[in-house]
Amino acid sequence: MINNKKIIAIITARSGSKGLKNKNILNLHGKPLVAWPIEAALKSKYVDRVLVSTDDKDIAAVSVKAGAEVPFLRDKSLAKDNTPSSDVIMNVLEKIEKDKINYEYLILLEPTSPLTTSSDIDLAFEKLEANILKYDSMISVAKTESSNPEFSLNISDDGVIKPISGKFPSDLPRRQDVRSTYFLDGSLYISKISTFLSKKSFYHENTLPFIFPYWKSFEIDTYLDFICIEAIMANIEKIKLMEQ
Repeated sequence: MINNKKIIAIITARSGSKGLKNKNILNLHGKPLVAWPIEAALKSKYVDRVLVSTDDKDIAAVSVKAGAEVPFLRDKSLAKDNTPSSDVIMNVLEKIEKDKINYEYLILLEPTSPLTTSSDIDLAFEKLEANILKYDSMISVAKTESSNPEFSLNISDDGVIKPISGKFPSDLPRRQDVRSTYFLDGSLYISKISTFLSKKSFYHENTLPFIFPYWKSFEIDTYLDFICIEAIMANIEKIKLMEQ
């Protein structure tokens, strides 16, 4: 709870991952992947309830063991490759409405972003609350590095490179000279529940950014991603020292 406003964390973890089989229950640096966002939410100063939405009994069992609630299994019709997260969240909100508990905020966390911590969650809520008269949602972003649009190009049908801007610069720009751009990194999504019910989205004109360092923006979709994040977790203290 923050400023007497209750918060529910929703963690989405379906079965049937194609990029990395059974990824949500794979052991990552000592615990199942799904346990990382559960632990972060449970350790938050502000989150009141941690609920996992899954269609899989094994994921449900691992989630409950990690401390989350799994009061129902998600219908398979909401666990397809192309199922929007908004549909899953709406389903959860419809189910918990029966509890007669007045939650003000929801935060969506995904197992594919296991580097998100309770401190990140708390700082994000504090920033949003400080600006709540103007904004009612928040999404995490990270600064683009080598993928800055200034360095992007198209390849034409005849195999020739063409800058996205349409014009070739007189010289390639240096990274430190280009305008900073950001991408949605998937680490966390926050919204007032009333706003989400209305817009069915976290991403709109009243959304604040919460900037994550680039190394925290890594997501797990493939085995290569898995290896990279294990390496980050094994060297996390060194990484933090380098940021100082």
